[in-house]
Amino acid sequence: MGDLVTGEAVVLDLRVARLASRAVAFAFDVLVQFLLLLGVFLLSPVDFDGALQSALALSLTIAVLVGYPAAVESLSRGRSLGKLVMGLRVVRDDGGAIRFRHALVRALGGFFVDFWALGLGGAVALFVSLFSAQGKRVGDYLAGTVVVHTRAPGQVVAPVEMPAVLADWARGLDLSQLPEELVLAARQYLGRYHELSEQARTELGTRLADDVGTAVRSPRTEHVHPYPYLAAVLAERRNRASDAQQLGQ
Repeated sequence: MGDLVTGEAVVLDLRVARLASRAVAFAFDVLVQFLLLLGVFLLSPVDFDGALQSALALSLTIAVLVGYPAAVESLSRGRSLGKLVMGLRVVRDDGGAIRFRHALVRALGGFFVDFWALGLGGAVALFVSLFSAQGKRVGDYLAGTVVVHTRAPGQVVAPVEMPAVLADWARGLDLSQLPEELVLAARQYLGRYHELSEQARTELGTRLADDVGTAVRSPRTEHVHPYPYLAAVLAERRNRASDAQQLGQ
């Protein structure tokens, strides 16, 4: 289990992805990139002279090897196709969702240092990650990111109770845009609430509630404490998942 520390010095239990699972995810992404390159080359003009053909091939290769991971990870909030298959996600060092700049720095680091230009086919990434407590490669260090499992098997989490006063409000929420890593962070906050200092409770709870409010398009009002607000959202999410499962049976 790897510990990620938030900006308020609160430790979140996120299971850091290790070499084996990351290698499988990487291999899957390389296959996708190879197929993209193959398709691009088959559709590209072939009547250029040798020098222009080489320049075009190099440009297209860099565009795919850098553009693919940067675009996919930024649009999916840290989940390339390979990571989706393996149940992994890229997050910031504080456990938050990555943005385009994080994905771009990771992609550039991967191309120039970790894997291709200077990486000897992944030897650099392998060497660096073996000596990293969180399995980071050079691109992760440059971007301030880490790859984690989206679920932590075997972790016992106490059920979140629905605050009665917020039950009706929660039933009308749109939870379709609520990201998984934000749910995990909120669950960790609720589970460790009584272990936190008063300052950490207020600062972290307010930040999480603001992020959740933006995602569900129903911001927390000042008279509602972050704890019941987050509890209501997570409890409603759990109830809907349970109802959907029962309907599917």
